[in-house]
Amino acid sequence: MTVLGVRSIREFNIALLRKWCWRMLEEKESLWFRVLSACYRVDGGRLLGGGRGSSLWWRDVHDLCSHEWFSDHVSRLVGKGNHTLFWTNVWLGGVSFRVRFNRLYDLTVFKEESVFDMSQLGWGEEGGAWRWRQMLLAWEDELVGELILLLHNVTLQVNKDDR
Repeated sequence: MTVLGVRSIREFNIALLRKWCWRMLEEKESLWFRVLSACYRVDGGRLLGGGRGSSLWWRDVHDLCSHEWFSDHVSRLVGKGNHTLFWTNVWLGGVSFRVRFNRLYDLTVFKEESVFDMSQLGWGEEGGAWRWRQMLLAWEDELVGELILLLHNVTLQVNKDDR
């Protein structure tokens, strides 16, 4: 049955909610994102669910954004890397570095840095991006080596004006 030219109200509603998920990735400086940030905490650049005390709309949006379908079908073009968080955004390898290298995330001094900022600090073996709250154990050093290897061939987009 078609209502208002829409075949399925449920599918149309899900499409609109997915658009909100997309906006949360792309419009972090907007007024509506700041309002949501004031209502619900932000962790690693992502808005957290509000639990039972949150609005039904917000619970639906948050659940949909957290669902595997969304993350499996959305990719991020890093460009210069200044709008992509190094540890918490999925930008290389299909899972965030926060998840893949959880122990290193726990130990790093730079939790909220962008990809651009980390590259500027230097993510080579002796790079300034690798500052830790304590001395690393041997197995943690191996994790750093694995992360450095992943980053070895990463090149960020540079505009002529940025040189």
